[in-house]
Amino acid sequence: MTIENQATGARYCADPYSYHRRRTHEVMVGDVGVGGSNPIRVQSMTTTRTRDVEATVEEAARLARAGCEIVRITTPTPADARALKDIRAGLEARGIRVPLVADIHFSPNAAMEAALYADKVRINPGNFADTKLFQVKEYTDEQYALELERIAQKFRPLVERCKERGIAMRIGTNHGSLSDRIMTRYGDTPLGMVESALEFVRMAESWGYRDIVLSMKASNPKVMIAAYRLLAARMEELGMTYPFHLGVTEAGNGEDGRIKSAIGIGSLLEDGIGDTIRVSLTEDAENEIPVAYALAGRYDEVRDFGTQTFFAGPLPDLRSPFEYSPRETDALELGSHVLGGGNPALVVCEVPGEPSLSGALGLNRPVGRDALRPDTIFVRVRTDRDASVFRNIRENAELMTVRPAIGAVVPPGLANVPEADAYMVRLRVDEDLDVSPVARAAAERDAPLLVEMEDARPAEELRELERRHEFPMVERLMETAREAEAAGACKLALALRVSDRSYRIRAYRLLDSLLRQEGRRWNLHLIVPANDENLYDASISLGSLLCDGIGSSVALEGESPHPDRLRTVFNILQAAGARLSKTEFIACPSCGRTLFDLQTTTERIKQRTGHLKGVKIAVMGCIVNGLGELADADFGYMGSGENKVNLFVGKTCVEKNLPQDVADERLVELIKEHNRWIDPPPEE
Repeated sequence: MTIENQATGARYCADPYSYHRRRTHEVMVGDVGVGGSNPIRVQSMTTTRTRDVEATVEEAARLARAGCEIVRITTPTPADARALKDIRAGLEARGIRVPLVADIHFSPNAAMEAALYADKVRINPGNFADTKLFQVKEYTDEQYALELERIAQKFRPLVERCKERGIAMRIGTNHGSLSDRIMTRYGDTPLGMVESALEFVRMAESWGYRDIVLSMKASNPKVMIAAYRLLAARMEELGMTYPFHLGVTEAGNGEDGRIKSAIGIGSLLEDGIGDTIRVSLTEDAENEIPVAYALAGRYDEVRDFGTQTFFAGPLPDLRSPFEYSPRETDALELGSHVLGGGNPALVVCEVPGEPSLSGALGLNRPVGRDALRPDTIFVRVRTDRDASVFRNIRENAELMTVRPAIGAVVPPGLANVPEADAYMVRLRVDEDLDVSPVARAAAERDAPLLVEMEDARPAEELRELERRHEFPMVERLMETAREAEAAGACKLALALRVSDRSYRIRAYRLLDSLLRQEGRRWNLHLIVPANDENLYDASISLGSLLCDGIGSSVALEGESPHPDRLRTVFNILQAAGARLSKTEFIACPSCGRTLFDLQTTTERIKQRTGHLKGVKIAVMGCIVNGLGELADADFGYMGSGENKVNLFVGKTCVEKNLPQDVADERLVELIKEHNRWIDPPPEE
């Protein structure tokens, strides 16, 4: 392989330090081109019963009017597949021409019928002529090859029909529905997801068919990111150029669903990976469209086609992009908390304006029923008066119900540095200031020192630096940190303050790799400054780095009210798997297979169980991904029939066909029986 990632020897993107769109060939879905030089396409899926033609036409029309470029419709049976003909006619009668995709699980017969009417057929290699029963069976190479031959016999007729009609296919692997055969050989891994898809791609290519789009979906953004990266690397190795469909499946609803989608999809788009996207929300399908455009629009203006050159410069890339492998960092005491050392990421806030006790107390006021609070509060100390106020804040910190660490933000030349739990010094890349006095003060008090470097250039200039692989702020920060260490500060954390999201991500990547290269265990503090407060930019900035194991603490600044920002930063940490502060929900979007109202059901269960920190609950509408995603959850709630529910503990089904009106209460009882229940805190 020619991937030049120094940690793995694998190349998953053109350049980890400058944006280039991955080169793919064009696949036509009806009149809409995916991949090639096309913009990132936006699609969604109907939630109605497919054979209810009028309702499906109405929903598809609403999606098209909202800007959806490709509409997917579930076709679980041949009868549903035949309904596509009437659905298309109904849309055309309204003057709407939008490509239709048939979503197939389990049934090759339904796929064959759908290929007569759809513009694209989506199959899942985990259940197209394969099985998932959580059974372990060892295969010899010969037995494995015979299984592939059996699958090929069922798959080839569909490929030939798609070729005849000139329609496309999506080979869509889902982490939650890998077959037992794949699980036995590759495990529940991104590699298993990739190989599952490649088996089908190789078959199709051998029959002369290449109108294929690939996807690697998972509810866990870390798994999803790793799988797509690995697929991109394998494509490069094999000389394949298939376009990718991106999505975080079972993302959930509300801000949680948007954050999780932004982290998974946005992290890949940042590296030029992805040609069409679907944001899967447990909400009305039209709500997905503006979110998808908000994500895709960030990259369409910088498509950079036809100039792709693979990075071969002197900058190191020592990440492990196909697995979560964070750099080892020192564990630093920060008040009653611990920064780094593999501990959950800490949340940092700063008292705005002049230092005051009321400002510090206000930041520490609990937010929401989860009683969220920052772990560290920094106060600016620039004068002797500020130092006096700071000492008062520390002395009265016991007034706070949960005491945070109290840190001081001090200028490099401050003469009287007050006693603090931690220190922060801020520098600009164009300044040449001596940090030794602050470093000595931190060393004398055995306190951590956070060194922050700012590059205040506008985004246009930063992107030009990025194109030239120039990161002067990283180089300057490393020099300053070495100076601080030489002055005695040995408990160091480093931070970058930069206005542009793309440059910020790449600068932190480089900083982390340089620290790996030098064997440094210094911690990194991630900052999203006030000018980049947008939810999606914040989610991509923090989430993409956290999913790479970069960042021991985070700060989200901005003009929105502090409680909103604090809640958002905890939600980003949760979605990135960096810190759990509430229940983790895996909730699939509705579709025509769903056996109850997912939106109201998910919201009801959230209201009952959303305070259970560290508990993972899956709310699944049907069996398609249900069994696999439930296996990753502590408790599961899955549709089994019309308004009927099966309840799970882990993989084990413990209650079958419960009426929905009693299933919620029984779920709570199960959580209590397994000693995972706590009563919710009182509303504050």
